[in-house]
Amino acid sequence: MRDQPIITSRVTTGLVLAVALTFATLSVVSAHDIPNDVTVQVFVKPAGEHLHLLVRAPLRACRDVDFPKRGPGYLDLARADASLHDAATQWISDAIQLYEGDRALPNPRVVETRVSLESDKSFASYEEALAHVTGARLPNDTELYWNQGLLDVLFEYPIHSDAADFSIHAGLGQLGLRVVTVVRFLPPGGVVRAFEFTGDPGLVRLDPRRLQAALRFIEAGFFHILDGTDHLLFLLCLVIPFRRFRSLIVVVTAFTLAHSITLIASAYNFGPDALWFPPLIETLIAISIVYMALENIVGINVRRRWMIAFGFGLVHGFGFSFALRETLQFAGSHLLVSLLAFNVGVELGQLLVLALFILALGFLFRFVVAERIGIIVLSALVAHTGWHWMIERAAALRQFRRPAFNAALLAAAMRWLMLALILAALAWMVSWALRRRAEQRDKDKAIVRDGLELANDTALTEEL
Repeated sequence: MRDQPIITSRVTTGLVLAVALTFATLSVVSAHDIPNDVTVQVFVKPAGEHLHLLVRAPLRACRDVDFPKRGPGYLDLARADASLHDAATQWISDAIQLYEGDRALPNPRVVETRVSLESDKSFASYEEALAHVTGARLPNDTELYWNQGLLDVLFEYPIHSDAADFSIHAGLGQLGLRVVTVVRFLPPGGVVRAFEFTGDPGLVRLDPRRLQAALRFIEAGFFHILDGTDHLLFLLCLVIPFRRFRSLIVVVTAFTLAHSITLIASAYNFGPDALWFPPLIETLIAISIVYMALENIVGINVRRRWMIAFGFGLVHGFGFSFALRETLQFAGSHLLVSLLAFNVGVELGQLLVLALFILALGFLFRFVVAERIGIIVLSALVAHTGWHWMIERAAALRQFRRPAFNAALLAAAMRWLMLALILAALAWMVSWALRRRAEQRDKDKAIVRDGLELANDTALTEEL
């Protein structure tokens, strides 16, 4: 019984220590919280047998580095060199991998580190940034809290030639919850190429060759069509009444031609750049899904469906262009090639989706449900989904003010209307030519068949 107070005292002491340790841990964690938004600026400049990498990142993103402090938490600049070197190595150079051709460059040498104020504008150009990083330091008595400063670093890599093809993998996503990386590449005697991406975009070719750009955009187009639920539902509406590749050729060709035209036109800035335009296109895409689904239910003659596919294809092309805007920065000097490659990727994805839809619908209508009932049920489900999208997107569109139809806007609308009419006429001519060719082919087959029958009858008569 005399041991019970001792045991109770030990338990109480243990609980107090545990609580204290918990609060201490929480205080440490709160002191090194992951920043929400981080912007990193990067300059890449090959020169001779060396490549310079200039990086600016906020000090608060370099967590778990013990920066020396003085007074109420000011950064002790006189004793900060070692900590700045550790931060530059641990959080920046270890996260960035540079390539010369297909060869990964070795670890860089940290040439200089500097602490800058958040108001410093020296990273507006490479020359200013280089002069700042290699120039005078902040005075040691500067009253700057460690989490309000910027870390500027100059790295140096050995290279074989400054005319080589360089690539960068900037895996800086660990610096914050949302990391925006701005990369500017300065080839010798060339035009500065700027990139801006969020998170980790993978390997970025700083000056891509034509084939490299084409392959990247084929992949982007292929996976974009697979990720786009609204485009997939539109393709499903196209497939349901046909379910045969031969019958779908004209319809899919019209859709492909239309969205290719508006995609390329938008990439060359021929489309409206107003804020209300993207939500308008998204609303029209939802309307296209609802219309096609209802047409399947009602059972309207689908021989003219290529016209509807062409009209809605113009709308979907703008939708593709919105997803492509951020990716076009990786095209280098091969904009048209990249656009065509993106279209190729989209078409490959469409062919895969169409093949899967045809097989699935054939199995469904043969073994599960009657064809007409299945068409109605599937189209009703698609129309229900498209209707909800249409309502939500229309509500978002209503938040924008109606555009004022001045002379410039009216002229642009008339140009697009004229272009649409010309394209529709061309599509009609192509469809008419294909139809006449098919009819002529059927006539030729009938003539040959009748000739064979007549020859057989003549031969039989002569034998008799």
